[in-house]
Amino acid sequence: MDQKILFLDLDGTLLNDSKEITPDNYDALRGALARGHRVVITTGRPLKSSIRQAEKLGLTGPGCYLIAYNGAVVYDCSRREQVFCRALPRETVGEVFDEANRRGIHIQTYDTWDVLVEARNDNESVRRYCGRIGMDFRVIDDVHRDLTEDPVKALLIDFDHKEPLEEMERWLRTHMAGRVDVFFSCDQYLEVVPVGMNKGSAVVDMCRRLGVDLAQAVAVGDAENDISMIRAAGTGVAMANGIPEVKAAADYVTRRDNNHGAIAEVIERFLT
Repeated sequence: MDQKILFLDLDGTLLNDSKEITPDNYDALRGALARGHRVVITTGRPLKSSIRQAEKLGLTGPGCYLIAYNGAVVYDCSRREQVFCRALPRETVGEVFDEANRRGIHIQTYDTWDVLVEARNDNESVRRYCGRIGMDFRVIDDVHRDLTEDPVKALLIDFDHKEPLEEMERWLRTHMAGRVDVFFSCDQYLEVVPVGMNKGSAVVDMCRRLGVDLAQAVAVGDAENDISMIRAAGTGVAMANGIPEVKAAADYVTRRDNNHGAIAEVIERFLT
């Protein structure tokens, strides 16, 4: 039996709309691990939230890993240690904050364990975000003065309208090309990350670290930020509930969606 490595997005993929794992998905994952396959949660979420989710799912033993912040952090769940991190320069994050503030768009960044927002920002947005992922936030006066370490990403949020985020995306691609990468993880979240850091680059790096041929990698996702890993893996899988661009990039589209055991379907088909 060939040992495979399964890269799984969380929201809209492994988790259902209630942010829970279905029993058939849970049983299938336990079976895959028992057969010697590896499982890697691959998410845009912060590391703290990702670790909590892995613990809740029971994905903390040998063969379990995390890729957080869309590829900027890699974590070994069984050893409980961070094995890779790449951050954005603080001055770069400050420039992104300045432009977002000028446009009136909510923006936040992160330190090791908390979400950080400036006092001038919309706390309702960060409360809603933190409620979704189970994290705390901390208010700082000024990102230029108060960051004590380079953060791994910035996140712009608009829960009501995508157009301001799309305009900000165009500005970032024009004015900060070569300094940041930018993409949507859902219609409400615009991600700003270090150049070259995405789920696809993380899949390639993880396979190299573990000595696994990319042909043995299976990557599953539903949103724009999953496209790079779906293309990088030997087998790229789009969720039935995924956006059209994800389905177009995939080798296989699930019959079931995230509420009805799609990951069990993937494991039954590709990780027997």
